[in-house]
Amino acid sequence: GLGQAAMYAGLQELGVANGEDLKETLTNCTEPLKAIEQFQTENGVLLPSLQSALPFLDLHGTPRLEFHQSVFDELREKLLERVSAIALEGKVEERYKKLEDLLEKSFSLVKMPSIQPVVMCVMKHLPKVPEKKLKLVMADKDLYKACAVEVKRQIWQDNQALFGDEVSPLLKQYILEKENILFSNDISVLHNFFSPSPKTRRQGEVVQKLTQMIGKNVKLYDMVLQFLRTLFLRTRNVHYCTLRAELLMSLHDLEISEICTVDPCHKFTWCLDACIREKFVDNKRARELQGFLDGVKKGQEQVLGDLSMILCDPFAINTLALSTIRHLQDLVGQDTLPRESPDLLLLLRMLSLGQGAWDMIDSQVFKEPKMEAELITKFLPMLMSFVVDDHTFNVDQKLPSEEKGPIPYPSAIPEAFTKFLQENRIACEIGLYYILHITKQRNKNAFLRLLPALVETFSDLAFSDIFLHLLTGNLTLLGDEFALEEFCTSLFDGFFLTACSRKENVHRHVLRLLLHLHHKVAPAKLESLQKALEPTKQSGEAVKELYNQLTEKLELRKPSPAEVTETPSMELPLPTVPTPASR
Repeated sequence: GLGQAAMYAGLQELGVANGEDLKETLTNCTEPLKAIEQFQTENGVLLPSLQSALPFLDLHGTPRLEFHQSVFDELREKLLERVSAIALEGKVEERYKKLEDLLEKSFSLVKMPSIQPVVMCVMKHLPKVPEKKLKLVMADKDLYKACAVEVKRQIWQDNQALFGDEVSPLLKQYILEKENILFSNDISVLHNFFSPSPKTRRQGEVVQKLTQMIGKNVKLYDMVLQFLRTLFLRTRNVHYCTLRAELLMSLHDLEISEICTVDPCHKFTWCLDACIREKFVDNKRARELQGFLDGVKKGQEQVLGDLSMILCDPFAINTLALSTIRHLQDLVGQDTLPRESPDLLLLLRMLSLGQGAWDMIDSQVFKEPKMEAELITKFLPMLMSFVVDDHTFNVDQKLPSEEKGPIPYPSAIPEAFTKFLQENRIACEIGLYYILHITKQRNKNAFLRLLPALVETFSDLAFSDIFLHLLTGNLTLLGDEFALEEFCTSLFDGFFLTACSRKENVHRHVLRLLLHLHHKVAPAKLESLQKALEPTKQSGEAVKELYNQLTEKLELRKPSPAEVTETPSMELPLPTVPTPASR
């Protein structure tokens, strides 16, 4: 049948008899048994010592096919070993000449399942498989699939579209994995999106697969970077920037100098990677990073596009922003102004570069964004004044109160603060990180004071997934405050619910938070939240799923009416005492 024909494809070209020849011989002969015997002699294993051994095997009922198969497997193993050995011995030209000859002889048998591994092995060891053979492999789905990655690289480097088809599902998977972490049902301040170390992240499946596909091939590496740039431009999704850095550092881990030495961002990324690992930019590394930025020469400004993409990686922004907040606190203690701190100015410079990545790559105008003087002279000192307010309040609390009564916490926000968060991207990013910082310190007063400024922020940054992921994690530290109506009203009505209906992701984050903290929330508030958060017809699957999970949890909490009436109380009733009107 057809299957048989395919199995022995190419034998005739080599002058080896196959099933068709035997069929022909038997159709045209007078003595079939004699003909078979002759065919066996002519096409059997030509070893004199075997002539007497074969009848012995026949006596034991071992079919000839089984015998030939085992001899064949043995020979194939030997041949595979030999091919791998040839690829390593002798002069370079000679060994490749041998392999090319072998490929010429064996390629016609590439469709024979039993021989295919040998042909594939020969191609794998050839640094340049002849163009004609590559075209044949490419044209045949099964052959292409069976190819070693070494051969596929040779195909891909001249077929960007085909390579794109291979890479595209991996990039989709990568983005999906990132989003799953941001929306994960586990909310914790200890384990969040930024917890895994850079080394751990680079072990991820997608980064490893891409690294394997690229090998040492600079052309393929450049193609992947081009895909990432294009997708970043098309979607503004910053996770592509993370992958850009992870891929370079994964090749760095494997010491693939062929690529690392030609990527102008290598040393900068390597230094920044160490800062991300420590979640802090120390002075020594700050100097090093500054050296790279100052060292961009005339005519090479295009490298700024790449550096900006590396700095736009959320893990980089996170590190720069955390370092900025730490610097500001130190400056308060040292009585120094932000404009007098070169380290702080460098952090801002890198934040601007990262935040300006999309515009730079989009406009193809490669120069560092201008820093607004007001950010340094007005906004940062304002943040420092908030730190001072906290110190003052805490000291006041400890002082023996005279007749004046307790000093209230300052509740007004300077109008300029709100305006900065709306109009200046860098100010907004740093402001949000300051709010995360005070939440992590369980500083409820400062949190409630600044929260109203988050309703309208620069390009809605306060409703971005990364910020909400971190905020929900930090809010678990203020869990006990959720019992207070006032706190819940500020947080939910004043902030979350203002965006829920127009932003599906915010709806999801609020439901995540409630799934985690529902048992802490004041019952009356919980009921009104349950109504407010009910999915609409437009809501996506994720929201409906989360809402159902929440409803189930709340159902389990409600005591059934029977229990309420029948359970006899074991405790003695307490005498009722009129409570002072505290609210």
